[in-house]
Amino acid sequence: MNSSVDRSNESGAEREASAASNISGRGGARESWRRLAGILAVLLAAIALRTVVVGNFYVPSESMLPTLLVGDHMLVSKFEFGARIPFTRMQLPALREPRRGDVVTFVLGRTPSGEICPVDRCPDFPREGFVKRIIGIPGDSIEILDGRVLLNGTLLRTRPAGETVVNAAGEELEVNIEFVDGTPHSVIEDPRRRGMDQVRITVPDGRYFMMGDNRDSSNDSRGWGTVRRSDIIGPVTMLYWSWNNRASWWSMLNPGTWWRLLTTETRWHRLGTPVK
Repeated sequence: MNSSVDRSNESGAEREASAASNISGRGGARESWRRLAGILAVLLAAIALRTVVVGNFYVPSESMLPTLLVGDHMLVSKFEFGARIPFTRMQLPALREPRRGDVVTFVLGRTPSGEICPVDRCPDFPREGFVKRIIGIPGDSIEILDGRVLLNGTLLRTRPAGETVVNAAGEELEVNIEFVDGTPHSVIEDPRRRGMDQVRITVPDGRYFMMGDNRDSSNDSRGWGTVRRSDIIGPVTMLYWSWNNRASWWSMLNPGTWWRLLTTETRWHRLGTPVK
């Protein structure tokens, strides 16, 4: 009899242990799902931030010297001009419209032969990001002669900056200050080169005339025309990284390269610099 009672108690304990194990297992599964949901939420927030709020871009050329250097990494405010909602044709309301003097990023198309063209002229070709300064807005009259800009019939005022910049070829170039709507920005005019001229045009509705600050070494609206408002991504706000790295990506596998980049090639003084 006692033996029978003992076996009954043991069976009950086993059942309780089994039930507790099942509950613990379900609780662990729920915790795992909660963690996975948290990770997915963070990833979706990061994607939304990257797509709608802010973007990061890299400067590959000297067309915006001295404002932007090769190797500058910049943040772009996508929501300021109205960001596009991914996988749709919808666009969020803009906080403001692009203005003369804004440094902006935008997209252009590139044909198989390498020709650059506005997206609406070559919609079937791959798109690339570009950065330039807005000189003309819809309705403006633009004419460029010998590197000098006539905006609505008035020559943009310039003065020497009293400083120089050295390009990749080792050439020392003088910097000038140009005023657009009374706001100054730096430009370069290279006396050894002749940049593209522009016959007088009126910027069409919904389009913008872009120019590089390195006026004599910039492929811009003088060559490929104006840019649609819808192809402008946003204004450049600040630099978050800058280095003079011309080494291959394979060289980055060498720890010695990292030390050189951090000590001699990184432009620490440019980190956090606002772009104007």
